[in-house]
Order: sequence, then C-alpha cells, then structure tokens
Amino acid sequence: MEKNVIQIKNVFKNYGDFTAINDISFNVEESSCYGFLGPNGAGKTTLMNMIYGRARRAPGKESSVDIFGYDPAYNELEIKYLAGVVPQENNLDEELNVIENLKIYSKFYDIPAGETAKILEPLLDFMELGDKKNVRIRELSGGMKRRLIITRALIHKPRLLILDEPTTGLDPQVRHTIWEKLRQLKNEGTTILLTTHYMEEAFHICDKILIMDKGKKILEGEPKQLLDTQIESYLLEMTDKNCLQGTDSISNLIDGKNIRKDEAGGIMFLYSDSFENLKKISENLKPGCFYIRQTNLEDLFLKITGRHLNEKQ
Repeated sequence: MEKNVIQIKNVFKNYGDFTAINDISFNVEESSCYGFLGPNGAGKTTLMNMIYGRARRAPGKESSVDIFGYDPAYNELEIKYLAGVVPQENNLDEELNVIENLKIYSKFYDIPAGETAKILEPLLDFMELGDKKNVRIRELSGGMKRRLIITRALIHKPRLLILDEPTTGLDPQVRHTIWEKLRQLKNEGTTILLTTHYMEEAFHICDKILIMDKGKKILEGEPKQLLDTQIESYLLEMTDKNCLQGTDSISNLIDGKNIRKDEAGGIMFLYSDSFENLKKISENLKPGCFYIRQTNLEDLFLKITGRHLNEKQ
C-alpha cells in the first residue's frame, strides 16, 4: 500500500477580495509525480508556494497541510530542508561558473567543503553537465541552465522535488532529457510536484494530475484514466471553415451520430468515440483541410477549462 506523504485539505488563499485558491484538497503518494495543470492565473504557483511555506494559507478549522509530517505554517525551515525547488525563472549568478554556483548553494545546507566535490560531480554527470563545470553561466544554453537549476535543487538529496514549469521554452530534445532524469529520480524514491503548460509532459511524467481553473479544483486523476473517462476517443479537426463539399451542413452530417461539436477561431472540432462515424463525415470534406486523430490530454484540458483566454491571461 502506497503512503501519502503530502495531504492537502480544504485550503484557501486570498489576496484582499481575490480568492487565489478556493477549497482545494488532494493527496500525493511517496515516490510519485503529481502535476498541476491550469491556465495562467489558475493558482498553480500560489499552491506550490503554500506547500513550500512561501505563502500562508487562509486560517480555517477544516483546513490543513501536511508535508512529510510538517505543516508549512509552523515548520517552514524543516520543509525547506527536505525539499528542492526549481523556480520558473533562472536565478543563477551569471558572473560565476557552474561549479561555483553550486558550491555557494551547498553552504545553505551546511555541506562540508570537503564533501562538496563528492556530491556535485556525480550530480553534474547525472544531468549531463560534467564537462561544463568550469563554464561561466552566461555561456550556457537555456537547456543547460535549466538542467543546472535542477542539479542545484538536488544538492541536499531532497525527498521532495518541486518544479515550477521546468521545461518552458526548451527544445524537444532538452525536454525529453529532463523527463528521463525526472523519471529516474522518481524511481529512486523522490516525490515530485510539477506545474507545466506542456500536456505531453504531464502525460508522460505524472502519475496523477490536478486540473485547476480560477483557483478551484476542476478534475483529478491518472492521465490515462481521465482520457478514458472524461473525453471522447477521437477528434476530427477542420482547419478551414469552408471545408465542406456538397450541399449538406455539418449539423445534418452529425445528426443522430452522438458527435460533440466545438468551434474556435474559425476551426471546427468534432469529437466522437466512433472512428467510423468521423470517417464517414470526412468523405464530405475537401481533401487537405481536415485530419482525424486520437484525443489527448490537451483536448481534455481545453474541454474542461475552455478555449478562450481568461481575463487575467
């Protein structure tokens, strides 16, 4: 039986009259990856900050936060010692080289000077940065900087790794390298909390996801299970509003076929559990202006949160 090492119950966070977190509860199992998905302004980073002790939850008798047995409202330092944090923005010292950045950070955890090399060199090799230890930060690529920030977060062998959009703006090769390293860490016993805008990232790394919108919990579960139960299996996407050929309308073509229609920006989306039904409809469409595929986590995300931008995005 898996052990819940993070237990969040009925938490709220207000900034004046604005409710950033609205009655959210969830549990995270040990050695698993739990992901937070949501539009900009959904409350993901605020929730991470509450877990890490950088933001205080609103008081309430029914509200509780337990992180490996600690409450961040009272045990902020204890949680910081057991957690490694990868923030959204790179905050490395550009004037120093790779190894100097890591040595300075190691002092925050009272790692003896004689032990740092034994700890840092294997970590740099693990993140494929071993040949960059004497390179100045300004000479590193964006992907190398992100891998270095993850290396830095692992210096004290944290039980919990908190990643706030760790691969935003990186090319696919770097993203996949980081995903593989995170899977290895999870297999070695590290518990991971992740916020991301990459649905593919969440699908491949996360054991469970929580979709948020406007501070509220909308949906929670295993990615594959959510795809199986919360959205149709197939999607026909028309990339041209003049895709139809012949006199029939889309309404007539989908009538009685249990097909859900969505539309945004002049593009039409038809969802169905029947591939054959969508294929029959495609016979009435001009070649080259549509395609049929399996639905994915991004389709589910857009179904749950909507295709239009929130006011705060």
